[in-house]
Amino acid sequence: MPNSAFKIATRLYFSEQAEHRQSKPAVRVALAGMIVGVLVMILTICIVVGFKQTVTAKVAGFGAHIQVVSFDNNNTYDLQPIEVSDSMLTQLASFPHVVQVAPFITKTGMIKTDSAFQGIVLKGTDYWSFFERNLMEGVLPVEPNEVLISRIMANRLQLGVGQSVLAYFVDGTDYRVRRFKIVGLYDTGFAQNDELFVVTTLSTARPLLSTFNSKLSTNIFSGVEVLIDDFAYLDQVADDIYFATVRRMDENGYNVYFVQTLQDQNPAIFAWLDLLDMNVIVIIILMLLVAGFNIVSGLIILILDGVQLIGTLKALGADNRFVRHIFLIQASWLIAKGVLWGNIIGLALVALQYFTHLMPLDPATYYVSFVPVVFPWGWLLLLNMLTIGLSLLILLLPSMIISHISPAKVMHFE
Repeated sequence: MPNSAFKIATRLYFSEQAEHRQSKPAVRVALAGMIVGVLVMILTICIVVGFKQTVTAKVAGFGAHIQVVSFDNNNTYDLQPIEVSDSMLTQLASFPHVVQVAPFITKTGMIKTDSAFQGIVLKGTDYWSFFERNLMEGVLPVEPNEVLISRIMANRLQLGVGQSVLAYFVDGTDYRVRRFKIVGLYDTGFAQNDELFVVTTLSTARPLLSTFNSKLSTNIFSGVEVLIDDFAYLDQVADDIYFATVRRMDENGYNVYFVQTLQDQNPAIFAWLDLLDMNVIVIIILMLLVAGFNIVSGLIILILDGVQLIGTLKALGADNRFVRHIFLIQASWLIAKGVLWGNIIGLALVALQYFTHLMPLDPATYYVSFVPVVFPWGWLLLLNMLTIGLSLLILLLPSMIISHISPAKVMHFE
């Protein structure tokens, strides 16, 4: 019997007569509603996941996912120096999901030209992958006193590649002047950090840290940055690092290590990103309701259009369950077609934005210059399964209409 129901439903849905039914326009409207619902859900997930990943990567590019710093840091860039031994670096690199461990040095100061000045954070590092991806002009620093500044800072101070600039660093009553050569310009689109960070090598930044703190040891840094391969494991890795450093002593026998995550350093940004999750949930619920309503209306139209067939089948001995199967299978073809075309159009639009960046954004507001998109295949698969499953479940109730159609009344229908 199930095979017979499938054959009848398939012939009814794909027959040439189906193209000329009076209910065809209404079914097409229901199909269009299904396609639009799936399309909007796909765009929402691809854009929101892409946006969160892009912004998180940009924030992590300036400060990594996790930092091990001095316990007495007061959440500033002038960090108290800590001892970072080779054994500590090896231990941190051994934790699951850790892909990079990098000591760094930061020092606040000011750049001054003949016509302007700018407060800065000088960051010394020997890991350049993030800035290499965002390098707009020139090269990365290699030689002593070479620095990389942002395009925003260069425009504001009217500086360019190849020029020299004076930088002033103060610590209490002590100060020091350094002359840096600008060898490159970067632009991450993250304005609040671009207008602040001047980047150089560890060897260039070390004399500033050592001079002000009278520590000449080569294993003294402002802290250690830890990059991980999956942001979902941030808290887990941070806990592992915390328990590994909470009892570690420095060269003077003091426990000075403190672990902070990207979310601890940028609570406002991540609170804003978390709000996007709520928007996604609301949009998906609304679109599922729209898709469900349209598919229900499509099934009801198919039932009303096939009421004479229902009466005939019942007169020939078919029970309600068999007849319901026929119309549920027809509705399933409608669902499959709507989901398929929704995926095709949605993924095509996502691919268009991914390769062309047609939709721009204001980086001063959104931290990116265009709408970022990704292809989160796991989430997309789950979305399609949820859409199909809920649509089929919703169809069970309107299909009960069939049980109230009797052969005796069919002849009076219309």
